[in-house]
Amino acid sequence: MPSYLLCAPPVYGHLAPLVAVGRGLVVRGHEVTMLTGAKYHDLVASAGIRHVPLPASVDFDDGQMEEVLGDAGSARGITRVREGMLAVFVRVIPGQYRAMRALLDRGGFDAVLGEAAFTGLAPYLALPPEDRLPVLGVGTTPVTMGSVDTAPFGAGLQPGRGPIGALRNRLLTAALRPALTQPLRRAADTMLAQVGAPPSPIDTFDFAYRCFDQLFQLGVAELEYPRRELPTSVHFVGPLRSTDDPQQAESLPDWWRDLRLGRPVVHVTQGTIDNVDLGRLVVPALRALADEDVLVVVSTGGRPVDEVERAFGGALPGNARVATHLPYDRLLPLCDVVVTNGGFGGVQRALAHGVPLVVAGSTEDKPEVAARVAWAGCGRDLRTGTPRAQAVGRAVAEVLTSPSFAARSREVAAAIARLPDPVDVIEAALTAAVARR
Repeated sequence: MPSYLLCAPPVYGHLAPLVAVGRGLVVRGHEVTMLTGAKYHDLVASAGIRHVPLPASVDFDDGQMEEVLGDAGSARGITRVREGMLAVFVRVIPGQYRAMRALLDRGGFDAVLGEAAFTGLAPYLALPPEDRLPVLGVGTTPVTMGSVDTAPFGAGLQPGRGPIGALRNRLLTAALRPALTQPLRRAADTMLAQVGAPPSPIDTFDFAYRCFDQLFQLGVAELEYPRRELPTSVHFVGPLRSTDDPQQAESLPDWWRDLRLGRPVVHVTQGTIDNVDLGRLVVPALRALADEDVLVVVSTGGRPVDEVERAFGGALPGNARVATHLPYDRLLPLCDVVVTNGGFGGVQRALAHGVPLVVAGSTEDKPEVAARVAWAGCGRDLRTGTPRAQAVGRAVAEVLTSPSFAARSREVAAAIARLPDPVDVIEAALTAAVARR
């Protein structure tokens, strides 16, 4: 029975998809061990995966990121991005590598499957292929790789057109080098030296796309900017299949029948992580749509329902329906628009059902997700994480009344439906890699 080591940073958005892949591998008869944060032991174990916690020196609580960033937490702009990447992805390289190498040195594994941001794999990937196990990767965010065809990752800008667009890309890339990419690369080289590895020949944003033997991007090419530099070892395998909890479907809210009364259904969500302040998006959406002939369905992502009323400042509009969690495979086919803060997985899940979006994202990779939705013609990018009610209302009205958004979203849904199960693809690649070795 093949045995695989999965590695992921202790950040929910990065590790949860890898847990889902690991669960699929276990169901298919493989032995799976996962190296990630101690906080997520129950999540990993419930998938039938053996959990090994990261050392405390490189583990942290992703729900307390201000503590991780320290004084840099008050920084803004490029400084905050740089300090965040240094703390979460660069300074952890030696500790992650030593923990992973200790497991591999005990033997028993046939291959490694790493989440793209698990940078502790960098020293191991620097070894010649014949001196290490096969190492495959899983990409859980939009592609971060730099290109002459795109603006630098993090700018939240769609590709420019023609010579002027290419010039813009070069100028932006050059402007970011002194403050972002060069400091990250110097810091990564320092960390690599601590474990006897050579300096990296590539920028931090390009690591996953140039170093893994193969990288399986959990997305579709239709939602990603074309790049002439993207290696053929990168494969777009589509989003993971649904993992709805069957118990959710069995306990539908008593207002569920209202979704079938003929009014357009607008689903509003701030996801399960960036949902502490429901005034960022949920409240503006409720205010914007309160007098419209639509049904507004809010999922709090686990927060108590009464927090929505407190954030709203009183009784909710008559056309609002709220629940802590909802079964998306039953909800999304009934929706006409999804208003979201731009979580990568949630956006793709909506598009898998052909539902257009209004995206208001400002943290992590969410501005990049929002820009791709607009570029693909699948919805509107509000270019802020705290939109005014009027902006939300205008965007929802435009998406509801312009057939092109729904038509393009259905085309993306069809592209996703044509793809095989991503776990089947990854399993086949692991099996082939082990056989070649």
